Amino acid sequence: MLRDITLGQYYSSDSLIHRLDARVKIIATILFIIELFLVKTFTGFAVCAGALALVVIISGVPLRFILRGLKPVLLILLFTFLLNIFMIPGTVIWELGFIQVTIEGLKLAAFMSIRLILLIIGSSMLTLTTTPLQLTDGLEMLFTPLSLIKVPTHELAMTMSIALRFIPTLLEETDTIMKAQQARGADFESGNFIRRAKALVPVLLPLFISAFRIAQDLSFAMEARCYRGGIGRTRMHKMKFSPADYAALLLMIAFFAAVIYWRGIL
Repeated sequence: MLRDITLGQYYSSDSLIHRLDARVKIIATILFIIELFLVKTFTGFAVCAGALALVVIISGVPLRFILRGLKPVLLILLFTFLLNIFMIPGTVIWELGFIQVTIEGLKLAAFMSIRLILLIIGSSMLTLTTTPLQLTDGLEMLFTPLSLIKVPTHELAMTMSIALRFIPTLLEETDTIMKAQQARGADFESGNFIRRAKALVPVLLPLFISAFRIAQDLSFAMEARCYRGGIGRTRMHKMKFSPADYAALLLMIAFFAAVIYWRGIL
């Protein structure tokens, strides 16, 4: 289950999406998230899903690999779906005691579930098609205006990219700890939900210790390479827009404008 999380992982390929500038992909992801909260109908979600599907096809990332990233959040999706079904008042279509299912609840539950699925897939596509170094440079350049008010943009961008980069590392460490404890008789699968949650408590302490150890090793490695922050640093590969980047930027801005213009229908 832990290995199924795709957020923070990079899928190596030489597709058009992979070759796009990181800044374009970051802006595209932000605009896509905004679009998901602007649309109010199933038609709007179908349009957004179609655009996302086109990006997935062009990127060359296997659909099975992307859908695998939804497995860890199935419980959250199910909880959100059920919560909206039973908690939203409206036209009752089924009733059992104080439990009621309404048409409005079903509609909102479907909306929220679809929105979460598209949100997770869209966010995952950013890290799947962008290396951590490119992501750091792209974020830093987008944060450049903040440096005028003395915000450490380089450190902020590096912190965010390191956090994304080490999600898979911490998940692998968690999986290793759980397997080691299972070999010593620990049981994480039997019993009800509360019992399984309590069984995970002994995993947290060694996981925290491992996380601090990884952070310390990283800091030592950065100091050994004379890292002193972003001031005066140069880049081996300077980021610059290509014709494909400008075309992609114009296309996504046009799509965003269309969603805003037609949001009464979408």
